[in-house]
Amino acid sequence: MPRDTVEDAPMEKTDAGAIGLLTATSRYPVAETVDRLTDAVRAAGNTVFARIDHAAGAAEVGLSMPPTQVLIFGNAAAGTPLMQAAPTLAIDLPLRFLVWQDDAGTTRVAWNDPIYLAARHGAQRVETRLKAIGEKLAALAATLAPSS
Repeated sequence: MPRDTVEDAPMEKTDAGAIGLLTATSRYPVAETVDRLTDAVRAAGNTVFARIDHAAGAAEVGLSMPPTQVLIFGNAAAGTPLMQAAPTLAIDLPLRFLVWQDDAGTTRVAWNDPIYLAARHGAQRVETRLKAIGEKLAALAATLAPSS
């Protein structure tokens, strides 16, 4: 899948027209990355709704997969006006981070590009708000980046 690096940011932007994901690398293992993201999203005034450990679920049925977790979080004060403006946004909210260990053993973080979500749901009236949310998500991911 083609990727182009976003200038001056420790994240990669996938072909947003196709899937709308942003990704970054974490210097921490998967569980610690999710712990740090959990603390950061709570500190920013968000509610953590769930933490899903897909590798643990796989192990429960006798299957294995690399460490993979999803953190689901949100903020009703921020999300409600978005869903009022474009009700179909509710399918993509609350927000989430996917954290997994790739084949090379690197911890990766992915999240939906809010600008992609604005286009997907025809949410032009809230595009500025979604852009601000995107900047906050990228800033959270940037705190995990490997040191140079």
